[in-house]
Amino acid sequence: MNTALKHLKEAATVILAAGTRRRPVVNDLKDKAPFGLGVENSSKQTRPHRSEFDYEVLLLKRSGKSGFMPNAYVFPGGLVDSSDFSSDWLEVFKSFRHSSHFGLGVVKQPHETRPPIFATDRAKLGSPIPGEVAFRICAVRETFEESGILLVVPQKAGETQPQPPTLAPIIHKYDKHELSKWRSLVLKNPVNFIDMCKELDCMPNIWAMHEWGNWITPTGVYGEKRRYDTAFFICCLQEVPQTMQDEKEIVHFKWLTPSEILQSYESQEIWIAPPQFYELSRMCHFPLLHDLNHFSRERALEGCEPWQPVYLESSDGYISLLPGDELYPDNPDRTGENQVNRTTEKSLEERPAAALHRIEFHSLYGATVNVNIKPRYKHRNPISKVSDNPVIKDNSKL
Repeated sequence: MNTALKHLKEAATVILAAGTRRRPVVNDLKDKAPFGLGVENSSKQTRPHRSEFDYEVLLLKRSGKSGFMPNAYVFPGGLVDSSDFSSDWLEVFKSFRHSSHFGLGVVKQPHETRPPIFATDRAKLGSPIPGEVAFRICAVRETFEESGILLVVPQKAGETQPQPPTLAPIIHKYDKHELSKWRSLVLKNPVNFIDMCKELDCMPNIWAMHEWGNWITPTGVYGEKRRYDTAFFICCLQEVPQTMQDEKEIVHFKWLTPSEILQSYESQEIWIAPPQFYELSRMCHFPLLHDLNHFSRERALEGCEPWQPVYLESSDGYISLLPGDELYPDNPDRTGENQVNRTTEKSLEERPAAALHRIEFHSLYGATVNVNIKPRYKHRNPISKVSDNPVIKDNSKL
C-alpha cells in the first residue's frame, strides 16, 4: 500500500456477476454490436429488459452508521490493507511468483499512461507483490469479509490453469463452519486471510478478476478525509453463491440484474452512487453472461484510465463531468485544497452539443448519462435509456 498518499486512500472493488437458472428472452430485433465497437450514442440505445439477462449482480447495503455513503448499495470491496502486499503471499502463489504479474497477462497500455494505482512501483515501497495482484487480493478478501463469498482456487488447480477459460466456479469443498471461523478471524485482522489460504491450500482467484476501471472520489463532496482511489474489477461466476452480510458495515444484500438495479434506483427503492450507476449502465450491452465474461477478459488487457469526476452545479441540478467532456478541466484539482468556482447559471438542457461525457442529476434519484465520445481502451459507453417497448412476458424460468 502507498502510505505516501496524502489526499487519497487506495481501495479495490469487484462487480460480481453470477449466472442464474433463468433462460433469457432473446430479442432478435436488437442490433448486436461487435465487441470493442467505437463510438456509441447512448441516447439512441435502450436498456434491455430484466428478462433478457441470464445473470445477476451483487449489491451490498452499507450501514446507516457508516461515515461514507450510509445506506447506499455498493459493490463488495474496501480499503487495501498492508497485508495485501505482504511478502507472505509469495508462498501462497509459489507456482506463479516467477511469472510476469503472477500469470495475469501483460496489459497493452503504455506504462506512462497507466493509472497511478496500477503504475506505482510497489517494489520501491518495500513490497514484492505487484499492484495488479495486491488489489485483486484486496477485492477477494473484502468480498469474503462483507458477503461470505470466497473467490479462491485450489493450489493444484491453479498450477495447471491460472486463468479460467470460462466462468469462475465457486469451490464447495470447504466446511461452512470452518469458513465462518476464518471469516471472523479475517474480520478481526486481515493478515489472517493469508493464514487461511495456507491452511485451506488455496489461492485468491486473481485470474478471474478482470480490470474494469479506476474511479477516484471527487473533491468537495464527501469530505477530504473520505476520498478513495479505487480499482474496479469484474468477475463472472457460474452460479449465484450463498451470501450473507456481516451485520456491521453491511446490513443487507441483493442479487439483481443490471436493469432491475437501475429501475430500483430510478423508482427510489434503493440508492446507488454514480460509479455504480455508470458501470451498471454499460453492462447493459451484455445481457448474456458468457458475452460479458468474454468481453471483460479480452478488454482487461487494454488497460483503463483514472476517472475523477468534477462536479458542476447548474440552475436545476448538477453535472458530474468525466474525462473527455469538453468542460472537463485540463488539470483537475487532485487535492481539494484549491477553491474553484464550479457553478453555472445555465440549466442542464443548455449543455453544449460537442464532446459529452457526463452524468446529469436533476435529483438524488434522477441521473442520466450523456456521452458521445469514443470510449478509450476498447470499453463501452453506458446505456441509460429505458426501453419504450420492454419484454412484458417473462418466461425465463426453467
